[in-house]
Amino acid sequence: MRLKGLRAGLLSIWLSGFLLIALSFYGTQLLSPTSLNDPFRYSGDSIAAAAPRITIFTSFNGEGNSQALLALRSWLALSSHITVVLFTQHKNNPSSDSSSFTDKFGSRLLLDSTVDFTFLGTPFLHSMLARSEAYQSDIAVLMDPETVLLPNFISALSYAHQLDRDWLLVSSSVGIPRFPFHWDETRHFWRQDNGKRVRFGELQKMISLRSWQSNSSEGKMIMAWNNINMPLHCGVLPPFLYQRGTHNQWIINEAMSCKRRFVFDATSTISSFFLGNAENIDNRSDNVSEPNTRNWEYIGNSRLGQLYGSLFSRSYTLPKLLKCNKRYMFVSASDRSTDLSIPKGKSLGFRTREKISACISRTKLRSLKLDFVQKDEAVPPLKFPFDLESLLPLVADKNKTVVLSIAGYSYKDMLMSWVCRLRRLKVPNFLVCALDDETYQFSILQGLPVFFDPYAPKNISFNDCHFGSKCFQRVTKVKSRTVLKILKLGYNVLLSDVDVYWFRNPLPLLQSFGPSVLTAQSDEYNTTVPINRPRRLNSGFYFAHSDDPTIAAMEKVVKHAATSGLSEQPSFYDTLCGEGGIYRVGDDKCLEPETNLTVHFLDRELFPNGAYGDLWLKEDVRGECEKKHCFVLHNNWISGRLKKLERQMMEGLWEYDASIRMCV
Repeated sequence: MRLKGLRAGLLSIWLSGFLLIALSFYGTQLLSPTSLNDPFRYSGDSIAAAAPRITIFTSFNGEGNSQALLALRSWLALSSHITVVLFTQHKNNPSSDSSSFTDKFGSRLLLDSTVDFTFLGTPFLHSMLARSEAYQSDIAVLMDPETVLLPNFISALSYAHQLDRDWLLVSSSVGIPRFPFHWDETRHFWRQDNGKRVRFGELQKMISLRSWQSNSSEGKMIMAWNNINMPLHCGVLPPFLYQRGTHNQWIINEAMSCKRRFVFDATSTISSFFLGNAENIDNRSDNVSEPNTRNWEYIGNSRLGQLYGSLFSRSYTLPKLLKCNKRYMFVSASDRSTDLSIPKGKSLGFRTREKISACISRTKLRSLKLDFVQKDEAVPPLKFPFDLESLLPLVADKNKTVVLSIAGYSYKDMLMSWVCRLRRLKVPNFLVCALDDETYQFSILQGLPVFFDPYAPKNISFNDCHFGSKCFQRVTKVKSRTVLKILKLGYNVLLSDVDVYWFRNPLPLLQSFGPSVLTAQSDEYNTTVPINRPRRLNSGFYFAHSDDPTIAAMEKVVKHAATSGLSEQPSFYDTLCGEGGIYRVGDDKCLEPETNLTVHFLDRELFPNGAYGDLWLKEDVRGECEKKHCFVLHNNWISGRLKKLERQMMEGLWEYDASIRMCV
């Protein structure tokens, strides 16, 4: 009896030891250098895995409503694990097309208005991708809002989700002239006009047939990736305009160069289409030489593609995701007989290899259409098709009012911080007057409504153009001339220097003073004297109505400044309030007798200058100003551009990150 027990104990010990050895050997294989260096491990359809959460990101400008509805329905019908995020400028506008979509699709369609747009409503790609990181998802997808997806999209992403490394999937869509099917009432099936249900195979066959009759569209590319908190590539993404060419191939190129992700082409595996002709779309959108009203957007993207990264004279083919005999595999375009999904060192039977090779050989592979920018390829000049006269009706609000700022290249970052702040306050009716070509080109690429002043002074100093300098005196006279021109065109103007930080939108208050009243900030800092003392009118922040008295008074200011050796600021006061303040009325007004224009000096508690109340010296500048209910705070009464920048940044009154060219 004891002998039997001893034998049973030894047997159990031997079996346990054998099991431990086997497990150790298996773990060693998993951690071997070969397995870690492989781009992926074999993962067949037989492996059970939880369905991945998929978030599709896109942007919709309100055009092509029926096609976007068709596409959105196809996305959300694929899986209950799909959520759609629609980047829009009109989240809070119940009458907008994007808002109406949420009524149709419910909680699985989200509106997001936190990304940056150009003044014409084109979103910035780098802002969209940065915002996508805020959403919890297993897979992120970026695609055109009018691209219809079929069910194999889900199966391809589910397979990619099982890969053991980070990846980037790309796929092109095809254009079809018409789509003779519609969703049934359940929104789960496509049906013909006679009510007959259309099977997935029929749809896929139609798309495949069409794909060989036309090229796929780079502009309608699908991009999907896992681990959405990790960048798609190394380095900084330039401020590309979304759907304006170049950026898709730029990202693919940089992702390939970076080697953080396995990049592959799933065009042969994912069925997707859009209504229209791919050739027409490519000719209209991606050809930067084609003259059209939005051509400058494509030229700008093409220029960014040359300036950033390594997108030139580089040709390569991506591994392709293929499905043979209900099994996914990766194949090389150069060697179509090899299944890249099989790990190194793993042997397959002869019969299995023959089946794989035969399937790959008879499969027609569709590929991405990528037209890479050549290093020495000449990009057409970036010509903005707008001047001041054409911008005004596009930008002005319903009261025909614009907010004007004037800047040179040395203040470009402060200009962008000012712009970002106005965007956050939902003040879209601003204009930028560029003093030099560098600022003009920069502003175009940043999507700003900008015009160039050909009469601006030349050779503007980069660091020495502060208050009191000769440069400052020449530059400021541009402001009054430009304001006068806009007033004569029939638009009201709020002139705001870029160093004026806005806490609240002051336009409703300033407009309430009515016509024949010019409201201006006081530069007086002494709390015991009148705010309309001689030469205390600050010409860096004032509101002017487009009426006869104001125009006549501004003409006098411009004429006076043209013959003065000082800046325009003394000309404002001496003309409108009289030399020595002889036209003053009370402690906060002046009345110009010839034009009958009233000048109202704004309350310094609401519109403080840079020296009033020592606000800039407070421990919490923002808190102090918000406590006072300030509308704005001027960053003046400090000498030097760098000191001005440092003060505003250190106090947290800065809205722009120059390193990524994005509002923060």
